[in-house]
Amino acid sequence: MKVGIICAGDEELAPFLPIIKDCRITEKAKLKFYEGKIHGIEAVALFSGVCKVNAAIASQLLIDVFGVDMIINSGTAGGMDPALEIFDTVISTQVCYHDVAPDILTEFHPWMETVFFEADRGLIELSKAALGKTQSAGRVFWGRMVTGESFITEEGRQRIMDEFGPLTVDMETASIAHVCYVNGVPFLSVRCVTDTAAHSGIDNFEENCAKASVIAKDVTEALLQELGAQEK
Repeated sequence: MKVGIICAGDEELAPFLPIIKDCRITEKAKLKFYEGKIHGIEAVALFSGVCKVNAAIASQLLIDVFGVDMIINSGTAGGMDPALEIFDTVISTQVCYHDVAPDILTEFHPWMETVFFEADRGLIELSKAALGKTQSAGRVFWGRMVTGESFITEEGRQRIMDEFGPLTVDMETASIAHVCYVNGVPFLSVRCVTDTAAHSGIDNFEENCAKASVIAKDVTEALLQELGAQEK
C-alpha cells in the first residue's frame, strides 16, 4: 500500500515533512516528491503549486511514476456553508468544478453521468473511524467541495451556493479527483477552513494558513494511522 499526499502550497506540506521517516527526495517536472514512511505506511508527499493544472500534473505523476494506490489531498480551503467556522475541517464526499460547463464532463470525455466526482467510500469510513478516536482535530464535517481558478468574492458566492451547495471552495481538489477518476484510483480530500463569508479575503487566508495546515495534517495523519491499523 502506497499513499500519495498532495498539498497545494509549501506551507500546507511543511507539517508532513517531519513525520516522513527515511525520507528521500525525487525531482521531476519541477516538483519535489518526498518519499518514505508515515506510521509504517509507504507515502509520497509534495506540494503541487496552486491551481487545477498544477494539481493534475502532480496527481498523474504520483500514479504513473510512484505507483500510489490512493491519493489524499490535504490543505486549506475557503468556507462556503455559513455553519462553518475558521479552523473547522471538511472531508470530501463529492467534488466538482464551479467554473467548468457541465456538459464538458458529461457529453465529452470522460463521459460522466454527473459533474460530481465521488470520494472513496472506504476512505470516508476510515476517516470517521479515525476521528472517532481523537478529539484533537476540532470540528470535522463531511460533504461537498467545489474547485475553481480564483478566490471567491461576495459577488460570486451566492451563485456557487445556489448551484452546488458546497461546504468549501478551493483551487485544486476537483482536478485531483478528476485524475483519480480516470485512473481508477481512490481519492479523498481533507481541507481546513482559513476564511469564510464573515471573515473573507486573502489576508485571512494568509493569517490562518499555517495553523489550518497543521490541523489538516493532523486529520490526515489520523486517517493514515487508521489505514495502517486496518492493514495489520
